[in-house]
Amino acid sequence: MSNTTVVPSTAGPGPSGGPGGGGGGGGTEVIQVTNVSPSASSEQMRTLFGFLGKIDELRLFPPDDSPLPVSSRVCFVKFHDPDSAVVAQHLTNTVFVDRALIVVPYAEGLCFVYLSMWASYDDHLPQYSFRVSISSMLKT
Repeated sequence: MSNTTVVPSTAGPGPSGGPGGGGGGGGTEVIQVTNVSPSASSEQMRTLFGFLGKIDELRLFPPDDSPLPVSSRVCFVKFHDPDSAVVAQHLTNTVFVDRALIVVPYAEGLCFVYLSMWASYDDHLPQYSFRVSISSMLKT
């Protein structure tokens, strides 16, 4: 038997070694969940991710009470323990309500959320860009 040394991979282009990189753990305690069904509520998201660890904060965009008709939503979850955020990434491709979720670590101060909105007077789906600040979630 030969002696093998395992060296952790370095973080890739994504935050905390997200898509395309290694380096889970030691990263952020915030995750970004995309491809969330428009019919999913904040409480349902809190229940799903609450099984993984204590949630300090959860924000769903657009909010539950938003009048905006959308084809998809995005959710940010801040865990008390960064290890819970690492485990949460394993829920990627889990079908929740009617969509396969995409869960990635999130360490930036803001993001761009693209929402498809129906124009009731027209037959097309224009794209609108909303700048969403979540910097308060990243402060400990």
